[in-house]
Amino acid sequence: MVKRKSKTHAALSESQQKTHKLLSTPGFFPFARYTSIVGVHTTLLTFTALYLPRTTFLFELTKPVVDLELQTSRDRPQHPFLQELTISPASTLICLCAGMFLLQGWWGGWMKDWFIEYSLHGSDEQKRLDKAAADKERSTNLKTAWGTTFAASFAVYVFFVLFGAPLTSHMPQTYLLALLLSLLIVFPPVYSIGPPAFFGNDSQALVNRLTWVRLFAEFRIHTPVERAFVYPTIGTVLGCWVGVIPLALDWDRPWQAWPLMPAYAAILGYVIASLLALTASTTMHLAHEHIRSLNQQREKKSS
Repeated sequence: MVKRKSKTHAALSESQQKTHKLLSTPGFFPFARYTSIVGVHTTLLTFTALYLPRTTFLFELTKPVVDLELQTSRDRPQHPFLQELTISPASTLICLCAGMFLLQGWWGGWMKDWFIEYSLHGSDEQKRLDKAAADKERSTNLKTAWGTTFAASFAVYVFFVLFGAPLTSHMPQTYLLALLLSLLIVFPPVYSIGPPAFFGNDSQALVNRLTWVRLFAEFRIHTPVERAFVYPTIGTVLGCWVGVIPLALDWDRPWQAWPLMPAYAAILGYVIASLLALTASTTMHLAHEHIRSLNQQREKKSS
């Protein structure tokens, strides 16, 4: 018991030291690079959600087995743009998951680089050594991140079923929605921070677990990197939850098919939250730079 407490206190102190170092890093914020990457990322997410499921080969694949006249009413016909998106919800979700797999892999790699850069301290030689050590573990971290993401998709699937998703029908659609959410909110933080490791007892596992609790349970954000993880997660979950509401309406529209609305609302929430994270981090960075410039001016006047 005493050993476990000592390990806990050591891990806590280590985590606090890392946090203090991150907070004390002056002016570290890749504003131009972060802005451009977020702009490209959110644009590609939107393009993937709206246009990838409308590809010709997929539409021709589903057209022979679907009666388009039954997809909409004559008094309120569906907009032609939505036809390819709603003709086969399962095919649409497959396209969304495929697109998110590529986009989140790219986004997670960039976040990993930023996370490593933010964590480097000491002399230039020490930074090079630490970065080389982190780069050696990339392949292992990548495998762990993808494995954790797919494992989390099954947990999210069970969560959906427990909260009212169809149990005996629409199983592929429900799992694809769970996989979509896992790709959006699980892979990037796991690749950068590491898995939560709920059952690990070593110091690194404890630090990772405490970091996950601080970020996603307590919502205590210390750095712009962490904000880029937490905000999109909250936006995705809220978007998915809000997207379920129109399904209960008796409008009987094609876009109300399960799980189109939760999927698209989750992506929309992710995009909006990513932009909010960019805005908040930029505002805080500019405020920090302004305060630092004022302090420098005061020091010059006093000297």
